[in-house]
Amino acid sequence: MKLLKSLLLLPVAVFALGAPAMAQTNVAVMNEERVLRESAVGQHIATRISAIAQEIDAELAAMGAPIQQETEALNAETASMTPAAVQQRPDLMQRIEALNTQAQQFEVARRVRQQEIVATERQAMRPVYESLGPILEEVVEQRSIDILVDRSNLVFASPDVDISDAVIELLNTRLPTVPVNRVRLPQEGAEASE
Repeated sequence: MKLLKSLLLLPVAVFALGAPAMAQTNVAVMNEERVLRESAVGQHIATRISAIAQEIDAELAAMGAPIQQETEALNAETASMTPAAVQQRPDLMQRIEALNTQAQQFEVARRVRQQEIVATERQAMRPVYESLGPILEEVVEQRSIDILVDRSNLVFASPDVDISDAVIELLNTRLPTVPVNRVRLPQEGAEASE
């Protein structure tokens, strides 16, 4: 009977021994999205990407304007014509074919420009991610953190365990800005990658 009592008490004793170890685990949370959005370098990149996107929009508008004008002109000329009558006019058919070719080239150029924005942002973010690693290691070591979780993976976390402010502060000190230069892609490369 004495052996049975000691076996029944064993799980309680094991649980009691494990509880202090669990209580000592230091868990922290970081909101990477917030760090990238609120840090000086993240804001700098966002501003430059926005300016580059506006530049690209202006280029596309300039490329698209003649296509739009020719489309409107052709529509006005052929509005009262039947499709058969349009096909009887080689001059109109040649203009329609040229317009279709220009529209396809414009679509390729638009896709290339979209890929350029993505490539530009990726290139600008590379040094940020390279800097974040050592910064996180430093904060983890300073605060004796055992587990670090990104905020996007949690339903709830107390603000007391969030280290985002400390990470932003160090990132602002160590990497306030990076070069953000537009990456230009060749037209052929974009078609091949589709």
